[in-house]
Amino acid sequence: MITVIKRPMLTEKAAMLAEKQQYAFEVTTDANKIQIKAAIERLYDVKVSSVRTVNVKGKNKTRFTKRGLMRGATPLRKKAYVTLAPGYSIDLVGGEGNTED
Repeated sequence: MITVIKRPMLTEKAAMLAEKQQYAFEVTTDANKIQIKAAIERLYDVKVSSVRTVNVKGKNKTRFTKRGLMRGATPLRKKAYVTLAPGYSIDLVGGEGNTED
């Protein structure tokens, strides 16, 4: 299977949503909600209750350099907000093997 999930979004907004059992992920632009749900359930061994997706348009960027005006654009992205079933959670920040002495 082609990888659907690119990376988890580790932002302040995503941290606030994690308290409500919701997590944000950056996904491939051609992924649909069914594929995202299956990938999250298989990758993190959790039960997903709903998936919301957002297409984020790229922005035009301009900067002045010694060589003149440089123009470019940021790429198009797709984000998925995943809500888990009650009783499930994902530890995105904590590393594996944390022990208390």
